[in-house]
Amino acid sequence: DNLNPIRTGRASPSILDRITVDYAGVPTPLKSVAQLSIPDASTLQISPFDPGSIGDIERAIMASDVGITPSNDGQRIRLSIPPLTEERRKELSKMVSKYGEEGKVALRNVRTDVLKKISKADFSKDAKKDLEVEIQKILDAAVKKVEEVCKAKTEEVMKL
Repeated sequence: DNLNPIRTGRASPSILDRITVDYAGVPTPLKSVAQLSIPDASTLQISPFDPGSIGDIERAIMASDVGITPSNDGQRIRLSIPPLTEERRKELSKMVSKYGEEGKVALRNVRTDVLKKISKADFSKDAKKDLEVEIQKILDAAVKKVEEVCKAKTEEVMKL
């Protein structure tokens, strides 16, 4: 989920997933107060359900880490996705790697917790060893999946 908001130079509503709008004094997900559409490959269009909330939506986008300035025509907000520079692509690639490492560390922490519970459980030594081996296999598969997802996202970011 952390990789979805990373933009790749193409318009994708997922880059707005983390944005919350202060709507009627309540933090509300953007998707709950507006319709998101993609009129062309490099433009996102946000059509608020309540036209009076357009200013709140615009402020929420400006305050977010999306890095795109919205343009407002009074009824809709448009976000033009600029092409990524080589420097920004490398920066995003590093961010993908960082998220991948965080994911692998989280998986290892879960494994450690499970192994502690197994060591405290009333199992035979052979059963504990079998469980540890099985848990390691599961961890290896999950780590491999994280690496595949990160590799695919890095390729997507680096593609011109």
